[in-house]
Amino acid sequence: MNILCISNDLSIAPMSLRLKKEGHNVRLFALNDDQRNNLDQMIEKTDNWEKEIDWVGQEGLFIFDTTGYGKIQDELRKKGYSVIGGSDFGDKLEDGRQFGQEILSSCGAQIAPLINFSRGEEAIDFVRKNKGPWVIKQNGHEDKPFSYVGQCENGKDVEDVLGRYAKSKKNESDSIDLQKKIEGVEIGVGRYFNGTDWVGPIEMNLEHKNLCNGNLGPQTYEMGTLMWYDEDENNRFFKDILAKLKPILVKGDFRGDVEVNCIVNEEGAFPLEFTARFGFPALQLQSELHVSPWGEFLKAVADGQPYDLQYKKGYGIVVLVATPPFPYAITSKEYSSLGVEIIFDGVTEEDFEHIHFEEVSLKKEDGRDIFYVASDSGFIMHVTGMGDTVKEARKKTYNLINKIIIPKMFYRTDIGEKFIQEDYANLKKWGWLK
Repeated sequence: MNILCISNDLSIAPMSLRLKKEGHNVRLFALNDDQRNNLDQMIEKTDNWEKEIDWVGQEGLFIFDTTGYGKIQDELRKKGYSVIGGSDFGDKLEDGRQFGQEILSSCGAQIAPLINFSRGEEAIDFVRKNKGPWVIKQNGHEDKPFSYVGQCENGKDVEDVLGRYAKSKKNESDSIDLQKKIEGVEIGVGRYFNGTDWVGPIEMNLEHKNLCNGNLGPQTYEMGTLMWYDEDENNRFFKDILAKLKPILVKGDFRGDVEVNCIVNEEGAFPLEFTARFGFPALQLQSELHVSPWGEFLKAVADGQPYDLQYKKGYGIVVLVATPPFPYAITSKEYSSLGVEIIFDGVTEEDFEHIHFEEVSLKKEDGRDIFYVASDSGFIMHVTGMGDTVKEARKKTYNLINKIIIPKMFYRTDIGEKFIQEDYANLKKWGWLK
């Protein structure tokens, strides 16, 4: 099958390599110029995805990995093409936080107070008048480090961060969301949808967004995730949150992976936001859990067909391996790892099934294959592991990371630990897990 992967920042990069390994003809398009040097000598690339439409044909598959292409996806489907990734309605769910909250509220969900401000000064004035810990967010997923979770009961820390943004990030301060902070466990529930019905098992995940262990440091796109699958549709997360969205997803002809991130506690669930696209690095972790061929599965979802997805039981862990200047773009790139060789010390062919390249390319030198850092944002690769227990999954993942050497590499070493230490017990006590 001819498959075209259309990407903004190569979130879909590891998937493109897996589809190629399955025997499909795969071409990759990266919208972001900074990402176009990645995966050199590993995958066929194109600099104009629209010229590839006839090559894909109606027997092939289009995969979109980000929002912003929803209307294009809908148009291609109307012309008879197989397309997966989302829809125009999906874009509105994710990129319009207020719209997403309205949809969730209309389905009967409890909503945490969320207020949008067109000017940073207005947000500061609001916090001064409404004391308490607030969470600073933006619409969409373009600038996760912008987010900040307030700690002070009087809101002073949030006020200071907003004041700094108003001076140094004026453009980003044109639209700011403040959401009331709710205590509990942050957890996501997701599932694939084929335009008319759910496909495959229910996905449960706990993201780790802060840069440092113990959820310290600035927010990032994601430092790691714990995930498992559940096929019981009586799962409380599914019944109380995701299942209620089916009618609106049918109406919006959504086809892809949709997830709702929530805070849950003894009072119930408070949905925070949608991920109405392929999650990242959720997709890498799904590759760890899935047994069925990806090409078959994605084509079925795109074509509105049912599919009996075979998957592994247990827990999966994914960890981001990064280098400077991640998580921030810097003017000077002199300390980036661009061009540095990646050394795999004792990594077997089977081990590579659990390594997911993003900003990596391949070259031949002195008769040997050399993998190297191909971009300068520091978002190098993800490593995954699977086990019957979270402890076992952690052990496998970190044992593999210990075989990888990249100068100045760093990663969190506590992915999944909080779930073992307290989250699992709380979720069970509150009635969210059996």
